[in-house]
Amino acid sequence: MRIILAPMEGVVDHLMREMLTEIGGFDLCITEFVRVVDQLLPARVFTRLCPELLQGGKTRAGTPVRVQLLGQEPNWLAENAFRAVQLGSPGVDLNFGCPAKTVNKSKGGAVLLRETEQLYRIVQAVRQAVPAQFPVTAKMRLGYEDTSLTLDNAIALAAAGASELTVHARTKTDGYRPPAYWPWIAKIREVVSIPVIANGEIWQPSDAALCREQSGSSDIMLGRGALAQPNLAARIASGGDALPWPAVLELLMRYSEYEIAGDKGLYYSNRIKQWFSYLKLQYPQAEQLFAKLRLLRRSPEILALLQSELQAERAHS
Repeated sequence: MRIILAPMEGVVDHLMREMLTEIGGFDLCITEFVRVVDQLLPARVFTRLCPELLQGGKTRAGTPVRVQLLGQEPNWLAENAFRAVQLGSPGVDLNFGCPAKTVNKSKGGAVLLRETEQLYRIVQAVRQAVPAQFPVTAKMRLGYEDTSLTLDNAIALAAAGASELTVHARTKTDGYRPPAYWPWIAKIREVVSIPVIANGEIWQPSDAALCREQSGSSDIMLGRGALAQPNLAARIASGGDALPWPAVLELLMRYSEYEIAGDKGLYYSNRIKQWFSYLKLQYPQAEQLFAKLRLLRRSPEILALLQSELQAERAHS
């Protein structure tokens, strides 16, 4: 039974991976995607997105971090996959699930679910390029507009040599609207012999239990649910209660200090607001605080607000 941290573009960066894996419960992380077009990318592109490559391919807590690639050209994906493992990634993941319009327009992500043969060619090329001891995994949705090719795509990915398959149990057209169709994952498991990881709409330990029951998969991937409730993986793995709000505030302060130092504040305002958009789904206090925070632009102002909120919480306890 494994719990994997999902790649989430623009929010689950290496700093978030450090924090969430330190809390515990995760067995593996997948990076935000490295976009591959028509060249072998320099090492710095990989290490910027995945600094864990410089420390044995793991977070400081010891959780392995696998580089994800996104693209459509089999040979360039293969060359970059080989570079990723050379640099220390414990395997490579291939993105066939991203629903973003800009990505799909350039024939990356979920749009490839319309082209079963191309899925096969990509995975086959990458599998041939990457030494056998490293897993080559793939993430897919149920389809682009519908589920007519779901089983064919899964069979093609497995036949091409994918080590395992993560299935976000919605189509691209479904986006992130509930529900996730976990029973479809059970159908996929009937036609492939590789491990299948279930993903989508897991917000609470009870959701994880129902997902495992309906999908038949013991392995699950958490995305938005892990941001909304930072110790969700630990709760699913070992039980216990959700983190109290003051502990979440302390995490927010630590993340803020890391993020501002790491990126010199360039992306901090957007990223902290994006995290709040998930936290407020689980914590009423986050919604109240976000009403003030969303008006702020400068890092020092945001930090001061978080600090005052934390001091107020400590004074009440």
